Amino acid sequence: MTNPSPASGRPAPYSGPAILSYGFRPFFFLAGLFGAVAVPAWIYMFYSGVEPGGTLSARDWHMHEMIFGYSGAVLAGFLFTAIPNWTGRMPRTGAPLALLVTLWLLGRLAMAGAGGLGAVALMGADLAFPLALLGMVAVEIIAGRNWRNLKILLPLGIFLLANLVFHLEQITGAPTDAGLRLGLGVLVFLITLIGGRIVPSFTRNWLNKQAPGGAMPAPVGRFDALCLLLTAVALLLWALVPGLYWSGVALLVAATLNLLRLGRWQGARCAASPLLMMLHLSFLFIPAGLTALGLAVLFPELTGVATGVHLLGIGAIGGMTTAVMMRAAMGHTGRALVAGRVLVAAFALIVLSAVLRAFAPVSSQEAMTLAAAAWALGYLLFTLRLAPWLWLPKAGRRSAGKTH
Repeated sequence: MTNPSPASGRPAPYSGPAILSYGFRPFFFLAGLFGAVAVPAWIYMFYSGVEPGGTLSARDWHMHEMIFGYSGAVLAGFLFTAIPNWTGRMPRTGAPLALLVTLWLLGRLAMAGAGGLGAVALMGADLAFPLALLGMVAVEIIAGRNWRNLKILLPLGIFLLANLVFHLEQITGAPTDAGLRLGLGVLVFLITLIGGRIVPSFTRNWLNKQAPGGAMPAPVGRFDALCLLLTAVALLLWALVPGLYWSGVALLVAATLNLLRLGRWQGARCAASPLLMMLHLSFLFIPAGLTALGLAVLFPELTGVATGVHLLGIGAIGGMTTAVMMRAAMGHTGRALVAGRVLVAAFALIVLSAVLRAFAPVSSQEAMTLAAAAWALGYLLFTLRLAPWLWLPKAGRRSAGKTH
């Protein structure tokens, strides 16, 4: 627990379990573990006909838990690691962090049918976590007077709204998937926003040390702002009116702009750094997925929506979140920013899963199972490699008693 220091009035250094010393520790571990378990569970349900307990179909459970369950944990871990850097305040540790973790776990259990909750009670159990996350983020940013980053509350609020819409559709018995599309869209936008800052920044830093003198990533400017704006419009149109002709056009425009944007970041110059290449390759799935969605709207006879959804969901979101979790865990636990063979293999398996699932026909049980196995094995390797880093004190500081 963190107690006030009588001499200064500031919180004393955290002295509890290392896993609760920083937000990324429990949530990155749970995200990896959940990723390794949830997709095989879905494949079993899909081919056996078994439904999760409660009010949800297997298909709705799978889509909801990947968008709001897995990604919700990653968001929490990322935000409670970034916010102390934004505000200069101590990170959330101990009991408050444990409470947030508990709410996430209860939500996952409830969504899996534990307790046999009705639709309304299930909504309350599931929304408790994103609501608490939004409130805690708001409190930290406002208390730290970090007004510049207050805008992060908007996508977090829309993410919560998307989850609410999903549950309201379940309650009314008239699902349109609007909540799922909106949730996926928010996550993709966050990757274009946050990834659009960290990918060129990390690339520039690495090039300055390893290969100076050549072309550098273009600085963030008006082109990036235009790209973000049009991507947000395209994703919103697709979420609300997915069959509209102009939704398809907007998606293709956004795809083109994001591909041009990625080309400005000099990814080809950092092939010697697997950790950086993971970020560039993950971002490449955004224009690929947006293109597939746009084509599905304009030419539904040629391709289905599932191709674009899985290129974005597995390739862009799965790939980028995994790469960012690796890098953050290394940096914040005192490890060198070098991806070893295990983590490179884990990422490669997730990319393989994205390609297999996006282009495999649903009728092909072998291809679907192989895609699920690649995803699950990738996250199993990821979790096993990161677990000691996340559960044990920071490297080189154990003797000093510092755990974060």
